[in-house]
Amino acid sequence: MTWQIKHFSELTITELYDLLQLRQDVFVVEQDCPYLDADGKDPQAWHIFTYNDSDQLVAAARLFKPDDTSPWSRIGRVVTARSVRRKGLGRDLMAEAIKWCQREAPDGPIQLGAQVYLREFYESLGFTEISAEYLEDGIPHIDMERRP
Repeated sequence: MTWQIKHFSELTITELYDLLQLRQDVFVVEQDCPYLDADGKDPQAWHIFTYNDSDQLVAAARLFKPDDTSPWSRIGRVVTARSVRRKGLGRDLMAEAIKWCQREAPDGPIQLGAQVYLREFYESLGFTEISAEYLEDGIPHIDMERRP
């Protein structure tokens, strides 16, 4: 699979639709969590994603560079389609996202808000817990950080 990383302004209408559809399929429908996906942050983000051989979007995440409001890189909206789970694609997605963050801000940490049940997955990628558990849209989360 080929990973693409595009700023929001570079996405085609079809790519944007596919990203929103995958996030809705997983976060809203599968996880039964009505939340505001259109949070105003997509336009500032870079989006990493890949399609399968059937031209279906199967994995994606949002990437943010450090800026005036956040001195660290951030990875968010990490999502994989049900059809590819437990096949290593989530790990591949995170490896590519981490590489991008390290290239864009080599001396800074990378942060993310993780669903608690994925704590061990993110720990295996070098992230450590930096917050107490909290509810986000009714789902337990923790903030995690990966240092350079």
